[in-house]
Amino acid sequence: MKTFGGAVLFLDRSDINTDEIIAAEYLAELPKQELTSHLFENLKVEGFNPKSDVAGKKVIITKENFGCGSEREHASWALEANGINTVVAPTFAKAFRKDMFANDLMAIEIDRKSLADMFRTFADKDTECKVVLNEDGTAKVKLIAGSLSKSYQFNVDESEKTLFAKI
Repeated sequence: MKTFGGAVLFLDRSDINTDEIIAAEYLAELPKQELTSHLFENLKVEGFNPKSDVAGKKVIITKENFGCGSEREHASWALEANGINTVVAPTFAKAFRKDMFANDLMAIEIDRKSLADMFRTFADKDTECKVVLNEDGTAKVKLIAGSLSKSYQFNVDESEKTLFAKI
């Protein structure tokens, strides 16, 4: 059974490209699992250490245009190999978002106001995420940090409905 959610990694930067998700030097016929230790090793975000900050995370919450740059399915493979099942951002590169869905990973587009509130409220806390599809067809991202919790609505497109059907 596929579930979406888990411990959250906040990446406070726009335009994280596929070369920063997984460097081109690791694309030469490596199996997915061998990509694990190389996820985000070239990513520069203040206070972020890929060796210690990625382990155990299942959800990434980030800024605009995630997955831009070169079209490469290896970027979504590297996320999957690390156990990341969901990325939440206001926008994604079209090819990257398609690759996420092709690999049964959730790429949730959330409005900028909600994203700003997520960062303001939860980025400095140990946060868990639950992605919920309501019976009425609406969907939400629920963030929880201790006794604090908030939900953020998002639109469900046909690709997301297909993924939810696998749950």
